[in-house]
Amino acid sequence: MNDEATRAYSYFPGCSVTATNRAYDISTRSVAGALGVELAELDDWNCCGATAYLPIREKRSFVLSARNLAIAEKQGRELATICNACYVVLRKTNKHLAEDPKLHEEVCQALAAGGMDYGGTVRVRHFLDIVVNDLGEEAIRSHVTRDLSGLKVACYSGCQLSRPFDDLDDPEYPELMGRLIGWLGAEAVPFPMSAKCCGGLAMTTRPEIGQTLTGKILKVAKQAGADCVTTCCPLCQINLEGYQGAVGAAIGADCSIPVLYFTQLMGSAFGLGQKELALKDSLTPVKALLAEKVGT
Repeated sequence: MNDEATRAYSYFPGCSVTATNRAYDISTRSVAGALGVELAELDDWNCCGATAYLPIREKRSFVLSARNLAIAEKQGRELATICNACYVVLRKTNKHLAEDPKLHEEVCQALAAGGMDYGGTVRVRHFLDIVVNDLGEEAIRSHVTRDLSGLKVACYSGCQLSRPFDDLDDPEYPELMGRLIGWLGAEAVPFPMSAKCCGGLAMTTRPEIGQTLTGKILKVAKQAGADCVTTCCPLCQINLEGYQGAVGAAIGADCSIPVLYFTQLMGSAFGLGQKELALKDSLTPVKALLAEKVGT
């Protein structure tokens, strides 16, 4: 754990949150600032190698991730990310390099071409983990200026946050996000779909599969009485928010429900404004929900 007095981390935004999911990045930086957490963005970072690329060109994917880890290692801090896929790929790279000396040597040879090296000392963290386990309940509650009581939330962690690594949260019944939502004053409704796959990229390659998987999540969230769904994964957010019309038609159910990042709910509870949370980027009626329930 980082020194509580500094609360400083290297920060790897990842590709999607600098483009289609910019609201996640903006709200994360705003929340971190409110909490006194320094997120020092990696200088000249590159794509992590992505979960889709990992099965195709595994070693090349490791080199891409290792380059980011090498940059972070120079800063001497833990590496924070907000993308579930980036979190998994960066951690996988660390694990494989630590367990396979030959692979580590080959990857470092590739890095050397750019004047870099990686010793394997960087710990990769998800920002949700940092908020819950480094800062904790007292720190979060102390920043709440708008109680979210009355807001019922379906907490959707996605399938990668606790898989394949199960040391962060329960792989079937995640608890981290629900605990955080409770500290903000809202109610985390019982939601058995929290760790079920949303379909990922199948939404574009096999839409009939992606729509069915995403539809089950949204349908169950509404059946649980949730006012909204909150997530910590940019790809999950796109599927859950961007295809509700097609998904509802595909499964024959009402799938319309606001979808927010957990950082946007945190910022709302902290009294941050719509611009600081990039609420205008939402495709679902997020602003109307927060205006009704929170007064944001």
